[in-house]
Amino acid sequence: MTSVVWFRRDLRVEDNPALAAGVRSGKVIAVFVWAPEEEGHYYPGRVSRWWLKQSLSSLNSSLQNLGTTLVTKRSTDSVLALLDVIKSTGATQLLFNHLYDPFSLVRDHRAKEILTENGIVVRSFNADLLYEPWEVLDDEGQPFVTFSSFWDRCLRMPYDPQPPQLPPKKIISGDLSKCPSGTIVFENDSERGSNALLARAWSPGWSNANKALTTFINGPLLDYSTNRKKADSATTSFLSPHLHFGEVSVRKVFHQARTKQILWANEGNKAGEESVNLFLKSIGLREYSRYMSFNHPYSHERPLLGHLKFFPWVVDENYFKAWRQGRTGYPLVDAGMRELWATGWLHDRIRVVVSSFFVKVLQLPWRWGMKYFWDTLLDADLESDALGWQYISGTLPDSREFDRIDNPQIDGYSFDPNGEYVRRWLPELARLPTEWIHHPWDAPEYVLQAAGIELGSNYPLPIVTIDAAKARLQEALTHMWQQETNARAVLENGTEEGHGDSFEDTPIAFPQDMQMELELELELELELGRDQESVRNRTMRHYEDQMVPSLTSSLVLRVEEEDEAESSADNRNLARDDNNRAQVPTEVLNHRMQSVLPQFNNIQIALRNTEDSPAESSTSRRDRDGGVVPVWSPTNSSYSEDNSYLQRHPQINWSRQLSQTG
Repeated sequence: MTSVVWFRRDLRVEDNPALAAGVRSGKVIAVFVWAPEEEGHYYPGRVSRWWLKQSLSSLNSSLQNLGTTLVTKRSTDSVLALLDVIKSTGATQLLFNHLYDPFSLVRDHRAKEILTENGIVVRSFNADLLYEPWEVLDDEGQPFVTFSSFWDRCLRMPYDPQPPQLPPKKIISGDLSKCPSGTIVFENDSERGSNALLARAWSPGWSNANKALTTFINGPLLDYSTNRKKADSATTSFLSPHLHFGEVSVRKVFHQARTKQILWANEGNKAGEESVNLFLKSIGLREYSRYMSFNHPYSHERPLLGHLKFFPWVVDENYFKAWRQGRTGYPLVDAGMRELWATGWLHDRIRVVVSSFFVKVLQLPWRWGMKYFWDTLLDADLESDALGWQYISGTLPDSREFDRIDNPQIDGYSFDPNGEYVRRWLPELARLPTEWIHHPWDAPEYVLQAAGIELGSNYPLPIVTIDAAKARLQEALTHMWQQETNARAVLENGTEEGHGDSFEDTPIAFPQDMQMELELELELELELGRDQESVRNRTMRHYEDQMVPSLTSSLVLRVEEEDEAESSADNRNLARDDNNRAQVPTEVLNHRMQSVLPQFNNIQIALRNTEDSPAESSTSRRDRDGGVVPVWSPTNSSYSEDNSYLQRHPQINWSRQLSQTG
């Protein structure tokens, strides 16, 4: 049997279940498809594309050493590209590892649908999580709604995460003579200079990821509990980019950390034990981000708590510009934002500082900040970023209190007590004494003059004072609760329907800029099927400045609506065909959230395996080679914005059950 192994964010040969299954089945065609247009606004940023380019090169070298090569394809439709590879190589099955963001869930569902219709066996596996989202449920079989309860259940699961698999000894390559690799442009000429600097600090690739893991486990992990908050030194694992691209298995990270914890426990090293607990909690947060994205596919677009739709966000592009340029007048915030732009990286504590300042002090829409992080971070990760920004914004059941404002001055002396971090990224403040480094506006005039600082000239005054921000936040919260009370009264009186959901009546558009025209032109070129090289070049110019794009124009929306109408017609035809096919055993889990999340009630997740019987337990299912990809069908809720994610992808709402193999 010849298998196509579809690489995505699992760019490693070690502990790769899809690749291992392909090797066991016979010949392997390793494929990577680059179709960023499928991600909508979440087109990868410059530094993320640089990492991907290096990681693919490393993966290809490893595959060549094992006996095959990585076939790369540039396309605007991943599924059709895969179908073309399968037909040209004579492959009989497609193997891939699960992803959990809403874009991938839609794409994977479509892949299984189309390829199955073409007689191709499709099998999928868990390679990104310790436990699948549908394995971690409360005693009533419902998804957890807080991180602490979720992670506690993960740690108390009756079975441990599977141990990592060794890489294959050899790969028998399928026939690649009729399947040449396409050219993929990850960077343009204007980006190469900046990208060259990244290579001095980072080494992408799965083998380098293993080196980074070993370095951390045998070094900083021991003192992680005491040093993790220090932003001016290398105290964290720096594994997040490797984990995002799947260069290292989360199961390997977990097992190596637990092994170290057991060793330290036997030695009586309490500090080491606590360090591992805290580090594993960070791994748990990554797990929870996928769990939330799977159970709440709107989490990258909408708050999960209903009253937040009434919060009066400040739509001020000048505030947004000052924040992203590091010109807010708060040294720790500004240093963080300049480091982010220069390196594509931020310490996790600094991420909290700059994002909290964004939503609490400036009161800017949290989705703006999340999208900017996506454009600029090396480890940009839709699920993790959505969870982080929702937590900071108070839009989760267990998130930080909305009325809590962290003072960057106090945080500065907690995370950068000697001011070295600020001096590194704000050279204009380099000569300022540590006593004033985090609040230069309080420094005596003679101190400022000696340091060569003129506030309001070579370094800005605070854009908003903390006292003013606190007062403004209280006013905004009062307004929010009043509006929520009024809407509830209207709903209870029955005078108007549709105000009881948790979604914004009018979603706040991203900041406007020149990219609207480029976005429209790109979409039309793709629709008309023009020259792909022109599309690629235009796409790179489109995103080279890493700005947050505007919403697509009405013309593009009309084009999308026409596509959706055609897709819906095709889906109805497929549904009629399904009625004529034999039914397969299915197991359906109804995920109904608690009353705190009413808008996500009745999300159904159908887990299917044509080889398993309904009586098989989840444990036996876990032990099989093939995994399952869920098909979830949200009921017709009040979520009805025309530009919502589910409205743009009506296939998610298919009520029929798709048979899946593996």
